[in-house]
Amino acid sequence: MTPSVAAVKTHLARLSACALCPQMQKPVVVGRPVASRILLVGQAPGDKEPKLGRPFAWTAGKTLFKWFNEAPGWTEDEVRERIYFAAVCRCFPGKKETGGDRVPAEDEIANCSRWLAAEVALLQPQLVLPVGKLAITQFLPPAPLNDLIGKKLAIAYRGHAMDCIPLPHPSGASPWHRMEPGKTLLRQALALVAAHPAVRAAG
Repeated sequence: MTPSVAAVKTHLARLSACALCPQMQKPVVVGRPVASRILLVGQAPGDKEPKLGRPFAWTAGKTLFKWFNEAPGWTEDEVRERIYFAAVCRCFPGKKETGGDRVPAEDEIANCSRWLAAEVALLQPQLVLPVGKLAITQFLPPAPLNDLIGKKLAIAYRGHAMDCIPLPHPSGASPWHRMEPGKTLLRQALALVAAHPAVRAAG
């Protein structure tokens, strides 16, 4: 049974009040209160997302929504209305002294995993789309992207069975999805997303 939007809003209110990680920079970044059977899991917000108030709000988001526009043909607004946006960590980790965003620490990932577990229990998703290596390794054993992208895998996460279609991170920092075999494997992955029953039902 699909959860009510009210139940999702209650969950997001609890999540937005989370203060478990003192090194993480507030506010908590959450998506729309969508009662979806499709769960997209990013890595962690960048510095623009807290200001703009939504996940994938900047450069990587433009690329991600372009992928969804290619297959299954959805606009950004349709993607945000039809897919529940989660992440490995929901707050901006801050910058490294050497430049670039800090990678969340293991304890921060562990703290935030309770929210992801609650979302899987609430939404009972049929399809999870982990975006980027950090997100993919929450659901699958570590492996090269060449071995994971372009496949639909049946998985169990905390006792819940669902399909998993990993996606590369759309960040401009990684050229993987812009060169072969990444380009071809990404096309295969997006075709699997477009053909999935959960996506077809949502469209």
